[in-house]
Amino acid sequence: MTALHAQPQPGEPLIPMPALTPDALRAAVEELTPSRMPAFVRDLVDATTSAQRAQSLAPLRTFVHTWGVFVAIQRYPSRAARLRHLEDVVSGGVEDPADAITEIRKIHAEAEVEAGL
Repeated sequence: MTALHAQPQPGEPLIPMPALTPDALRAAVEELTPSRMPAFVRDLVDATTSAQRAQSLAPLRTFVHTWGVFVAIQRYPSRAARLRHLEDVVSGGVEDPADAITEIRKIHAEAEVEAGL
């Protein structure tokens, strides 16, 4: 958020859910997680190249889906932090990851619905 925006209340999103277009998702990623911009641009270039080669929109649909879910999750700092924690549990290999995997799936499913996917 810029300094001109009011701070969201706990549990409210930092930004509204953007349209599922590359430009709108780019703006959201720039605002929410600027460090992820290189990955966003790389994925967009890869999706565009693959779509042209295959003469199919499927790679672009996958791109929009992936980044739409990412933005839907990142709009809520507590949800994003919880997802990072759960991913650490799974990758850590110290404890049984079954519950963490179930919760990760739930977070992704909720974000898909929120994004309209």
